[in-house]
Amino acid sequence: MSLRILVVEGNNAADRARHARNRGATPSEAYAEVLRELAPDAVVDLCFPADPGANLPDSGGLAGYDAVALTGSSLNIYDMTPEITAQIDLARQVFASGTPVFGSCWGLQILTTAAGGVVRRNPKGREMGFARKIVPNEAGRAHPMLAGRPAAFDAPAIHQDEVETMAPGTTLLASNGMSEVQAVEIRVGKATAWAVQYHPEFSFGEVAAIGGALGTRLIEEGFFRTMDELGRWRADLDALDADPADAAVAWRHGFDSELTEEGRRRLELSNWIAARVRPEKSARGRA
Repeated sequence: MSLRILVVEGNNAADRARHARNRGATPSEAYAEVLRELAPDAVVDLCFPADPGANLPDSGGLAGYDAVALTGSSLNIYDMTPEITAQIDLARQVFASGTPVFGSCWGLQILTTAAGGVVRRNPKGREMGFARKIVPNEAGRAHPMLAGRPAAFDAPAIHQDEVETMAPGTTLLASNGMSEVQAVEIRVGKATAWAVQYHPEFSFGEVAAIGGALGTRLIEEGFFRTMDELGRWRADLDALDADPADAAVAWRHGFDSELTEEGRRRLELSNWIAARVRPEKSARGRA
């Protein structure tokens, strides 16, 4: 039984174009490719709720999908522009449809806001490149989304904002020193969302490209002293993207197999497909 998955792009057209120039694909295109690799039988559609006049599915149309995934974004939810409120409205429709949903980074923030929570600028600053020492709590250690994760792990992450107040119906699953809310389950009525503040869908190359796009901002924020230093960091990530077995580069940055092994890095997504998406499709009895 093939899967039908909708990937919801969090960026507006200008940011999608910029990302494509830096990486060769938009975030939703890259996310869709990861989902196709994890579920080769999947047919993946994209939608762009930040675009004016976008033709967006309602809860009835969303019910025709087996799953919905929400990408990251360079937007900030508390700005509440029309391109943001359209995404919040769509997330509410996803909840109303009961379709299994997964949110990465901005996706977590959109789902939280749609369910009644609050997102803020992180007073600790930007979490850049990789979220370190993410620790599942008791609920997280028993939760299928984090099945197979160790007592602490690192994951790709780039964000300035975080969940300040979790929505009603949220179960906190994992935290780290930068953000208390790193992984959650959100229940709204009969709907269940799994979401993380990090990016299990990101490759090393994706992180390097975003670092390049941020450029001088990362120097101003104290992550790098010079553009050459940033360039060397990016070159190391690109080297790992080409050869994840490059032990010298991995050692230099303190990366273990939770990052260097693609299957480990994407574990939350593969767990979601296996534990939520396929069983729910079977329960619905859809061909």
